[in-house]
Amino acid sequence: MTAAPHLPPPFLHLIRQEFERSLCLTPRPAAVVTANPKKDEEGNEMLIDITERAATRLQEIMAKDSNSSLALRVTVESGGCHGFQYLMSLTNMSAVSPEDDTVFEASNGSGAKVVMDEPSLELLKGSKVDFTMELIGSQFKIVGNPAATSSCGCGTSFDIKP
Repeated sequence: MTAAPHLPPPFLHLIRQEFERSLCLTPRPAAVVTANPKKDEEGNEMLIDITERAATRLQEIMAKDSNSSLALRVTVESGGCHGFQYLMSLTNMSAVSPEDDTVFEASNGSGAKVVMDEPSLELLKGSKVDFTMELIGSQFKIVGNPAATSSCGCGTSFDIKP
């Protein structure tokens, strides 16, 4: 009988983590609300997801800047070629309004946070914050917005259902 190949400890940890995750019957949310949860008109909690790529990139930015208080602020403004546009910027958690902003944290333990004001969250509930690397550059991006009926080619603006 041949001995199993030796895997370095980080790989064992990842294998165990995936195995334990596969045993769960209910999927684990990609983000949890850590401050100021909001509900929509029907009484449902307004949630977003943070992809693993976005969480990893935010974690890298926090490490590079030696600032664990950084968060990605996502807002929606009227404008762009389809009516509304996504605006993203880094913010310090000390600038977050406890009354107006909802804070989401990636559930993977990275400490990555996304902050949204209530009007933006209304338009983005059910969406995912992702990080993409393409030939034209890398960027944080909103994907899977259920409220969007169309979007521009670069994905920075969108139109909503009436």
